[in-house]
Amino acid sequence: MAQTSSIEWTDATWNPVTGCTKITPGCDHCYAEAFAERFRGVPNHPYSMGFDLTLREGRLSQPLGWKKPSMIFVNSMSDLFHKDIPKSYIDKVFDVMEQADWHIFQVLTKRSSILRDYVNERYSKELAPSHIWLGVSVENRQSLSRIDHLRASSAAIKFVSAEPLLGDLGSINLSGIHWVIAGGESGRGARPMDIEWARNVRENCARQKVAFFFKQWGSFSSSGLRASKASNGRILDGRTWDELPGSLPIQTQAEEREPI
Repeated sequence: MAQTSSIEWTDATWNPVTGCTKITPGCDHCYAEAFAERFRGVPNHPYSMGFDLTLREGRLSQPLGWKKPSMIFVNSMSDLFHKDIPKSYIDKVFDVMEQADWHIFQVLTKRSSILRDYVNERYSKELAPSHIWLGVSVENRQSLSRIDHLRASSAAIKFVSAEPLLGDLGSINLSGIHWVIAGGESGRGARPMDIEWARNVRENCARQKVAFFFKQWGSFSSSGLRASKASNGRILDGRTWDELPGSLPIQTQAEEREPI
């Protein structure tokens, strides 16, 4: 576990799996891959196998020993719903999350249909525990169907990460969604985010009463100039946006509106 995390919307990370494979444009400049591959072939290093998919069974019980309640991002270095992770192993991860109910676990995936099917099977008679937040990544309009898969799941708290935001998402149906994160890309090869794309996500959230969190500009400023992530900061239209689930009244699925 990272005792603290530089990711603005979480406190810490837990990686019972590391490594992944690319499936969408949002994966093109994966920060986790870039980090892990620096150590490929280094003897006795945790990432001596680079970014190859690796099950880390020795880490499974870690959150049970962390007594301070924290928000924990699960698999910041992988995707729990990768097609090559056995269901039996995902079961073990969920078993630990259910036991360590003093934490909030944030599980984020691009494999949204696998998330939906797994969660609906595991929680077929009730919603998932509310301390296990389940989310999907969307980076462009072509990926918006992931939100539909998430909405169809029995997750109690559902969130969307629009990072890296690679285009204008247009009208987004956020019924049943509790939280949206937006942010630009950073690192080598980063692609710029237009300020209007971020504003559009924020306005979709405001109209549908969904909590909005603006994570960062990344490697390009709001004016489109390249600079460091730190200097670009995370101010959008004069302020930070740090809303979390529960900070706003949430529109339920039964109250679903027409997409705006």
